[in-house]
Amino acid sequence: MEMSKLLIIHKLNDENDRPALERWFYRYHVPEVMTQIPWTAKYVLYRVVPAPPGGENYGYFNYRVHENWVPDKTLRRGTKGLLAMTTQPGACDAIVVSIPAEPTEDFLGGKCCFDDHTILRWVTVFRYPDGVSVEEGEDWYLNTHVPEVMKQPGLTRFFSTKAYNGKMPLPQGEDFKENHDDLFYKQWHRVSEMWYENNNGWVNSILSKPPQYTKPQWATYENYPFLIPGSEFISTFILERPDQDYIRDFRPLIL
Repeated sequence: MEMSKLLIIHKLNDENDRPALERWFYRYHVPEVMTQIPWTAKYVLYRVVPAPPGGENYGYFNYRVHENWVPDKTLRRGTKGLLAMTTQPGACDAIVVSIPAEPTEDFLGGKCCFDDHTILRWVTVFRYPDGVSVEEGEDWYLNTHVPEVMKQPGLTRFFSTKAYNGKMPLPQGEDFKENHDDLFYKQWHRVSEMWYENNNGWVNSILSKPPQYTKPQWATYENYPFLIPGSEFISTFILERPDQDYIRDFRPLIL
């Protein structure tokens, strides 16, 4: 058995929708997701923090990050016997990626202690371009790109997780697809986290004094990260702790 988690990152397209979405999350969506109990072992939410200057240009998703953990990905409940989930209000986009709970690679900072640095987490989710095999993309990422990333001057922690193929089945109503863009249905290949002490650390590493990167031959974007922001590369910024622990604070629907 391998503990796994479903990572869902949300983008708020219209600030006017925030009050309705917050109500929807707490009144409907969270209790409905928690029908996964006792399959679900951990269900937490992070509030996204404002991007550092320039961070909006890296496929920035600005709203929330959910993590739904299960003891093994094969043990997730399916959709049989459930009602469709209550449709979200407003235009909130989301991406979904299923990954092992423990990173598959740990590159930098494993010996750091809690008080060594403050923590700004840059969570990046990406997929290799259409027509590029996962094997070819992985070879570039692990053997060429990662050693160069570790030369960033403000980087304090760096690890990555290879995604599973396929996605968790969701109880969907007839209008579900109308409320999600194509990104929701994409297969993503990796989730990587790079940690910095603060916004200045990120700006120094990514914009002001970046290392020299090797662009892959199949690059679809001229500059780092060589993947199209907002389409092949999504990122967001969170702090070290979630602001909600749903299993502790919420009750599931009785279904």
